[in-house]
Amino acid sequence: MTVPPRRRLALAVSVAGAMIVALDGSVLLVAQPRLAADLGASMAQVQWTSTAYLVAVAAFLVVAGRLGDRYGHRRLLLAGVLGFGAASAGIALVPGVHGVIALRAVQGVCGAMLQPATLALLRLTYPPDRLGTPIAVRTSAIAVAAGAGPLLGGVLVAQLGWRSVFWINVPAALLIAALVLAVRTPVPDRERTERLDLAGAGLLAVALAVLVHALAGVPEQGWAAATLLELLAVAVVGAVFVCHERRVPHPVVPPPVLRSVPVTASLVLLLVTNTGLFGTLFRATFHLQDELRLDPLGAGLRLVPLTACMILGAPVANAAMRRYGVRGTAVAGSGLVVAGIAALSVLGPAGTWAGMAVPFAAVGAGCATVMVTATGTVVGSAPPGYAGVVGGLKQTAMNVGPTLGIAVAAGVAGTAVSSLSSTLLVLAALTALGLLAASRLPRVVGGAESVAGAEAGGVPPASTVAK
Repeated sequence: MTVPPRRRLALAVSVAGAMIVALDGSVLLVAQPRLAADLGASMAQVQWTSTAYLVAVAAFLVVAGRLGDRYGHRRLLLAGVLGFGAASAGIALVPGVHGVIALRAVQGVCGAMLQPATLALLRLTYPPDRLGTPIAVRTSAIAVAAGAGPLLGGVLVAQLGWRSVFWINVPAALLIAALVLAVRTPVPDRERTERLDLAGAGLLAVALAVLVHALAGVPEQGWAAATLLELLAVAVVGAVFVCHERRVPHPVVPPPVLRSVPVTASLVLLLVTNTGLFGTLFRATFHLQDELRLDPLGAGLRLVPLTACMILGAPVANAAMRRYGVRGTAVAGSGLVVAGIAALSVLGPAGTWAGMAVPFAAVGAGCATVMVTATGTVVGSAPPGYAGVVGGLKQTAMNVGPTLGIAVAAGVAGTAVSSLSSTLLVLAALTALGLLAASRLPRVVGGAESVAGAEAGGVPPASTVAK
């Protein structure tokens, strides 16, 4: 069946917006050593070029999604991608590392503006029962961008210097902005959408920012007193936020979203799966380089089966979802991730490429399956009028999960009895919580089961179209 041009254009914008963010993060890792040498930056300052972005994007994702629900996702996406490009140009021109750190935070805020909107575009242009294919395309594209980033970054840094990895964002951002202007999507009726609760938004932003900052510091300083104090502060601010949300008429996270079992189960599934994936990658990378004495290229080659199966697994997961249903496919995907991590934990110190290929392939295929099923459920089950805030929650889980996984892996690795086996077994146990979440997903997205709760208090979808 022919896909209408409006849907093809919305998919192109969604994929391009997701790819520019994924590519930027993976390219930067290769550029950081040259950046440090050129600007005379300390290791702590280099770390902040990543931490500043992570903190900013995590703090504002949900708020940005809420703003998109009120003012229009097309507007938020346009502002976000233009700001992302402008911040990238500023980083390429700035003379000192402090300017880089500040503009990386700005880049994070702009990234938070565009990420929920890329998902909301799909929700506004595709019916829930046809979201599988665009979500699979988007998932594969993100995997390609993340996998190609280090290679592209290496070429750019070697030939043109570290600033070139930020310059490439500028034409890409302008191209995406042009595509956004061509997209026609419904815009919300502001008289019928809820106002943003500024106090609640501030509390949520502070809680998420402190949480990500605390977790990001664990690999360097462990579970030190300062980290534990930050986590205590997160708990206090989080408790205040919950109490505040219960009293206000228009909370940041609306009750219809909280009551949606498919949405909340999908968010938990995405969180624990990303925790397991990135914690495993963090620990396995050290094992490959420090214990097996492989160089970075050799270690990267060991991970090729994971990347390849993430790229190829997304369309396979979409086909499986149509045949076996969302719930069964998600459970199978989560089980693959758990089994792959557990299999890696029993490898000996002289693990061969063949011995690692199958477990890494299982993790990659399972993660692709989880991303397709959970993302499709989140987007397709979003209560009417709340596609943005649901997209923001989904992206928050995707951003907090990796930071939590690395913190867990680094924390376990820092204990006296740590080993590859013990670390990965802990991560496998955490990831296994996703099996319970996957079992709570609906069999079919868009059916009565997946929209239960969405009609209880949801805002009717807008009917006007952006000019």
